[in-house]
Amino acid sequence: MKRLLLSTAGLALALSTPVLADSSVGELVVTAARLPADPAEITGARIIDRQEIEARQAVFATDVLSLVPGISVARTGAFGGTAALRIRGASPDKTLVLIDGVPLNDPSDPNGTYDFSSLQLDDIERIEVLSGPQSSLWGSDAIGGVVSLTSRELDGWRVMAEGGSFSTFHGSLAAGVADETRALGVSLAGYRSDGISKADKDDGATEKDGFETVTASVNGRLTVSDRLSLDGRVRYTDTDTEIDGFPAPAYLLGDTPDRYRSQTWSGFGRAKLKGVVGLDHELSVSAYDIDRENRSDFPSRYTADSQTYRWLARRGEMTDPWSFALGLEREEAGADLDGRADVDAGATAGFGVARFRPSDRFAVTASLRHDDTDDYGGRTTGRLSLAGQIAPGLTLTASAGTGFKAPTISQIVCDFCFAPPVPLKAEKAEGYDLRLGWRSPDGRWGAAATAYKLSVKDQIAYVASRYINIARTRSQGLELEADAALTEAVRLKASYAFTEAEDRSTGLDLLRVPQRSGAISLLYDDGKWDGALTLRGESSQADTARDGFSRISRDGFAVVDVAAGYAVNERIKLTTRIENLTGTDYQETFGYGEPDTAVYVGVRLRN
Repeated sequence: MKRLLLSTAGLALALSTPVLADSSVGELVVTAARLPADPAEITGARIIDRQEIEARQAVFATDVLSLVPGISVARTGAFGGTAALRIRGASPDKTLVLIDGVPLNDPSDPNGTYDFSSLQLDDIERIEVLSGPQSSLWGSDAIGGVVSLTSRELDGWRVMAEGGSFSTFHGSLAAGVADETRALGVSLAGYRSDGISKADKDDGATEKDGFETVTASVNGRLTVSDRLSLDGRVRYTDTDTEIDGFPAPAYLLGDTPDRYRSQTWSGFGRAKLKGVVGLDHELSVSAYDIDRENRSDFPSRYTADSQTYRWLARRGEMTDPWSFALGLEREEAGADLDGRADVDAGATAGFGVARFRPSDRFAVTASLRHDDTDDYGGRTTGRLSLAGQIAPGLTLTASAGTGFKAPTISQIVCDFCFAPPVPLKAEKAEGYDLRLGWRSPDGRWGAAATAYKLSVKDQIAYVASRYINIARTRSQGLELEADAALTEAVRLKASYAFTEAEDRSTGLDLLRVPQRSGAISLLYDDGKWDGALTLRGESSQADTARDGFSRISRDGFAVVDVAAGYAVNERIKLTTRIENLTGTDYQETFGYGEPDTAVYVGVRLRN
């Protein structure tokens, strides 16, 4: 395992490539940075586009996010087990998740974490990841970073169907009309599987735990005049998952008849106004609603909703000498914690980001934001980034930023507390990055190395039957990436991450953060054939034992996945993919099962 990961790093260094999650054909622009920006000028920025999603035949967001350096995914079993994402060792609640700018973090979750287990990619056009503190752009919950997804807009129709191992079926259909002045579209995607036991078979679990999820969306866009345009989208997901728990009398992870169901709604409406007092404006309203139900010997039901009202004004393009953005936001959230509490929380914020480019070789970007929370006073955060081309094709970027995270509704009311609550403070963070990136003159080869450090103070932890500010955590590491167009049809991508993540209050490693992880992919596309061969590995990590409390070490692993597609003609494409090609016996999270070799075949139709 160690040899595999070290060889991954060696290959990345040897290729000396640029740090882009995707350096495919076309201009790459990071939009989640509030100002459109070149990824080379932002430390920790990665982009995964639709071309890569389809080449890998990725079904869920975690299928591609697990390949991004510095990201670790922990899930409580395959086929619908809760999937939590950590960026650079920060706990999952410190990653802000957005779809079309709509915040999706769950206000009813004890830590405000987003569950990635049901996030299908059928209607997603691209994914952007910003690693490191981003509170100066997005406020609370963005200490570790931001994952921003953008939906697809179709002109035509698409149908796909796929089936295979574990009686799995995945299908989707989408249709739309779109031109420069208007668009209207709908999509529907479903996935079901008999699955495997959520609890690992090595612990004697044999019961299959099934998984079903359906996602539907409707989108629209209308250009009213040269200055005014309107757009919006509504997205709905319904998920039903069989899960395992901790049955009596041993109370160790094992087979149970428990089920989990969730229903989520999200959507936004937006008006864009061009050239008003010299600025381009966006006015938007977004909403998110979730209903979670756990059906077990100890049933529970949690509901939550949130709304965001946003004004954003921008001036300047990506290459202009001056560009800036200003904004105001109001966020409101409420949650019913299984009938024990019905509480509201909110914050009002103002922010600004500006970029100064004195030459085409140098850029300075600064952002500042003030959040006035309803219950925890005001917090001001900032970020400064300097990017310069120190030699042809060689860019050095340095950044420093701060972040904060307000206590969640569950922490505010001290849900599940059996001791008197104590006053809580907002968590605070500081992050520093240094990135060296290179790209060949023809753009075919590139590499980057990013060193970082992230410190969190006053982290909220559940200790002695209540929530208190006690934990101080620190993570630091190195991220290496490589991207090379070996031929017109073959592209190589390699990544490696070394992460040291420590709880400073105890001296122990943070849970579920592998110290070493890496991936190597060959992506192929010659028009008729396309596909991907991916080797991914992780070292051992500190984890939670089967009793759900004590610590244990989860072994490292390496798995191989392969996907291939053949275009019969312009309208019909046949696909196949094999997950865990070598049948490796492994666990993403200790005690939870992962499948042996799985084979799927499908067909895709388009007009």
